[in-house]
Amino acid sequence: MTDTSLPAAAGLGPFERWLSVWVALAIGAGLLLGNLFPSLFGALAALEVASVNLPVAVLIWAMVYPMMVNVDFSSLARVGDRPKGLVVTLVVNWLIKPFTMAALGVLFFEHVFAGLIPPGDAQAYLAGVILLGAAPCTAMVFVWSNLTRGDATYTLVQVSVNDVVMVFAFAPIVAFLLGVTDIVVPWDTLLLSVGLYVMLPLLAGYLTRRNMVAKGGEAAVDAFKARVQPFSIFGLLVTVVLLFGFQGEVILERPLVIALIAVPLLIQSYSIFFVAYGAARAWRIPFNVAAPCAMIGTSNFFELAVAVAISLFGLGSGAALATVVGVLVEVPVMLSLVAFANRTKHWFPADEGAS
Repeated sequence: MTDTSLPAAAGLGPFERWLSVWVALAIGAGLLLGNLFPSLFGALAALEVASVNLPVAVLIWAMVYPMMVNVDFSSLARVGDRPKGLVVTLVVNWLIKPFTMAALGVLFFEHVFAGLIPPGDAQAYLAGVILLGAAPCTAMVFVWSNLTRGDATYTLVQVSVNDVVMVFAFAPIVAFLLGVTDIVVPWDTLLLSVGLYVMLPLLAGYLTRRNMVAKGGEAAVDAFKARVQPFSIFGLLVTVVLLFGFQGEVILERPLVIALIAVPLLIQSYSIFFVAYGAARAWRIPFNVAAPCAMIGTSNFFELAVAVAISLFGLGSGAALATVVGVLVEVPVMLSLVAFANRTKHWFPADEGAS
């Protein structure tokens, strides 16, 4: 009989497993503190240099840097091995996902929810979901791959290739989609954000990984990642507290806004998964490659999206709020898709050589 159980403990620590709960608690703390200490949040917002909020920049680096240590550029040498899964990943991530996310954002924020959201807020939420759609996952996908017993080496290849593509494609795609939707694009701030939150952390992660490998091999890298991972979660949660502290008044006046933002994000997540999963099944890609390649497109590099939203539009913007809602919905969505994938693994060939 096929094992259809969800290996809940494998790969997920207590923070990752309950991330949505911690994010919800951080949202509550932000709303409370923002209303109790508005002057404190105002002072934090004022700590800004060249459109970069310094406290948030530190927190974003705490989130992103540990994830970049996962990227092994030596894996790029294996990019031609079993190319089908990689083709599905790249097509879904860069030719489908950003554009369908923008289309869903326009549909819901400018039409379906037009009577519920002021036009200015609608544009801000649209910008936020566009940023999410253009940032495929780089770190949590290792967790989702592990939960589906995916090929860890192949997942690493996929993530490494995606990170390289992201360096060159993220800014042009975001600028194009924001421009098409009539949202003003401050190019200098966008390029600064990509450099600060993608290229520099990627370089730092590469140098750290190379140093760790030289000293103690992959075991040293794993030990280092285990030590710094709590800083990533801490950075995320404190960033959420700050964002909702600034958004507190708006959200308390219109609590429905969180649910409205979540609707297109949920539709996008499930739709993208089934597009990639269906393509992998049609192409007879083995399950241990098919499941991770579908997960990469479904999950988001929400740390990058949050950072760029703050840089482009500000801490108190609707765009920043929309990216945080993405964090809130992602973990339960992904766990449901992991469970579905584990129950349908018999749809795929088991022979690794078939990919």
